[in-house]
Amino acid sequence: MMDENNEIMLDLLCKQAMYGLTDEETVQLEQFNVNSFDTVSFDMTAAAIGMIDLRSEQMPDHLHASVLARADEFFGWNSVEKEISETPSREVYITAPKSRVSFMDWFGWAVAAAACIALAVNIYSNRDQPIIANNGSIPLPTVEEKSDPAQQRQRLIDSSAQVVLAQWGKGNVKEIAEVSGDVVWSDAKQAGYVRVKGLPKNDVSKETYQLWIFDETQDKATPIDGGTFDINADGEVIIPIDPKLNAKNPSLFAITIEKRGGVVLSKRGKLAALAAVKPNLS
Repeated sequence: MMDENNEIMLDLLCKQAMYGLTDEETVQLEQFNVNSFDTVSFDMTAAAIGMIDLRSEQMPDHLHASVLARADEFFGWNSVEKEISETPSREVYITAPKSRVSFMDWFGWAVAAAACIALAVNIYSNRDQPIIANNGSIPLPTVEEKSDPAQQRQRLIDSSAQVVLAQWGKGNVKEIAEVSGDVVWSDAKQAGYVRVKGLPKNDVSKETYQLWIFDETQDKATPIDGGTFDINADGEVIIPIDPKLNAKNPSLFAITIEKRGGVVLSKRGKLAALAAVKPNLS
């Protein structure tokens, strides 16, 4: 509880130095014993931060006036200038008052500096974020929710990128009676999605499905590996394509059944499905 109170007190002192307090915050600060802290430390540290010119804005008037007054009080600049002007013929050696160099004073400066610098860093880091009202009337920015493959697929179709479409048909595997679905692909984004229904669940300990992309950059004997995937549920599935090379103007997609982990070059002994590209959607 003590640590929490100290944190609240330091936060109020920092705010007092940087911006000034509201009446309510002033009353709250008065409940703490701030005599043990040299509040000038906060003002001077805030002044140093102001000189950094984080946003190319001038120091607030109340802080500027407070710093000038405290500087005169703390360092006695006026008295020093007067003594120098009145005694031009002799050297004047100025030393800081010893009473100002106590451990508690330096400790107070250190605590104040650390608190104000932390506050300044926080302000600078979040300078472009909207100010949130205490009553929550201005909502916090939310992290975009992670969309599922179906939403990502639709977003690709709706985008301004040119997208090609290919419909799945049966391959040469007799056990697979019917396959339906499609492939959407964008050269510009080098991304696409397989939507397929009718592929049976595979034994994940022995085999996997693998996608192949036939395009104009590769010989038909060496199509581009589009990634491996498993079917572990009945019904329609959507799988993001994971091309190992950039594809350009694909004309055909194929799904084969391969050993676990996939292969570099398929013998195409088990073609589960084939999809020829149709004209562009956009």
